[in-house]
Amino acid sequence: MNFDQAFDRLLGHEGGYSNNPADPGGETMWGVTARVARADGYLGEMRDLPRERAKRIYRRLYWDAVRADQLPEVVRFDVFDGAVNSGPGQSVIWLQRAAGAVDDGIVGPKTIAAAMAAGPALAARYNGHRLRFLADRPTWSSFGKGWARRIAANLLGSSA
Repeated sequence: MNFDQAFDRLLGHEGGYSNNPADPGGETMWGVTARVARADGYLGEMRDLPRERAKRIYRRLYWDAVRADQLPEVVRFDVFDGAVNSGPGQSVIWLQRAAGAVDDGIVGPKTIAAAMAAGPALAARYNGHRLRFLADRPTWSSFGKGWARRIAANLLGSSA
């Protein structure tokens, strides 16, 4: 899966505009929070955030940050999606734990090598670590069902 395919699949999870008061991320468009959009220099209304700008943000802050192009295909989208949902560092920690690497949150040659050697069960282990982490979040009661469905969709290879 390349970035363009991953981005399109991700939007199946993230959707369009949202401003849920229970969401610590606050107002979002295409899943990009207002905080992230403003840090990227976007000054317009969040409802008007162009899809292509969101795509550039996702590429730079999430896909490239986790070095997704260098990860095994079996876990590439999961790590990207986890980075979007919980931050690149946390997503990498789940990957490292799943692959049996030192969990420092930094993707380097050792993490990539461990992931490449981990085999086809890597995605299941990754998503197990992710689900365990999310189940301990204080917002689980509000968002847990959606997070669990998102992870299930990833394991099934779909976006909904």
